[in-house]
Amino acid sequence: MYKRLTKNKQGLLAVIVILIIVAAILFATLYNKKDYKEISVTEAVTKTESFINNYLMPSGSTATVTETSEEYDLYKMKIDIGSESPVESYVTKDGKLFFPQAIAIDQETSNTTVTGNSATPAVTVSVKNDKPVVELFVMSYCPYGTQIEKGILPVLETLGNKIDFTLKFVDYAMHEKKEIDENLVQYCIQKEQPEKLNDYLTCFLDAGDSAGCLNANVINKNQLNNCVTATDKEFSITANYNSKTGWQGSYPGFNVNKADNDKYGVGGSPTLIINGTEISSGRDAVSLLATICSAFNNAPAECATQLNPQSPTPGFGFDYNAASNSAASCN
Repeated sequence: MYKRLTKNKQGLLAVIVILIIVAAILFATLYNKKDYKEISVTEAVTKTESFINNYLMPSGSTATVTETSEEYDLYKMKIDIGSESPVESYVTKDGKLFFPQAIAIDQETSNTTVTGNSATPAVTVSVKNDKPVVELFVMSYCPYGTQIEKGILPVLETLGNKIDFTLKFVDYAMHEKKEIDENLVQYCIQKEQPEKLNDYLTCFLDAGDSAGCLNANVINKNQLNNCVTATDKEFSITANYNSKTGWQGSYPGFNVNKADNDKYGVGGSPTLIINGTEISSGRDAVSLLATICSAFNNAPAECATQLNPQSPTPGFGFDYNAASNSAASCN
């Protein structure tokens, strides 16, 4: 049903870059040789796999070292994290320092955007605008859609009305009837009570409690229900669900934003469109801020705001994990 977790170099966490730099400095200047004792490559593999799986991988995923060698007087390891290709990392021969990625300085310094005090691998938007138009297509229960929503909410708060943001929905639902119903709720909150959408999403993305979040954010339920009923009728959503009209295989259609799905060739959740172009960005707030800010003709001062560089984990709950900045999607 879902794509496997993939390595997205463009979305590499800024915090990892910082950790690598700090680790390199410590290794070069503070390492105490009298305490240095090499361990075997087998011991290093065991220690590294344990560290990655306990602290870096999302729940339910497992990393495995598939190949080892020696390079720069370090153990070099190829690590399978469930992506299309293994990730290369390094460990000191005493097993005490782990380098998640080696960065070729000469190659990377010309391809880096600085936001706040964190360096983020650049994912730039070529089409510029005075007020960037940002469209995010999701399925409300897709774990990867909720992941990027958690990352973009701080960006929306930071940039406010300096961008034109719209939450939109993929034109089919993969997560049963509850997803169709929730899509309608979020669509109508945005349409009728847009000032409450971000607060509602912040609540909903924590535990998926739609009813509780409607109450907590004092959503006008009469206005909401009238919109849901009218939208359902306009797009024949429930009628098509019951008759299985317009289903895509085993998945029911959700045609509210179908014209835009067709326009951009949306293929799954999430799909990020900026100034009319599909963009692949890291799902942490720092990467998303840098990417969206690259779409301005003249970036505002808010683009220097320091946000959380960690990536939200997929699904509900505001947890963060260094291995979660993936390109996986529901499609």
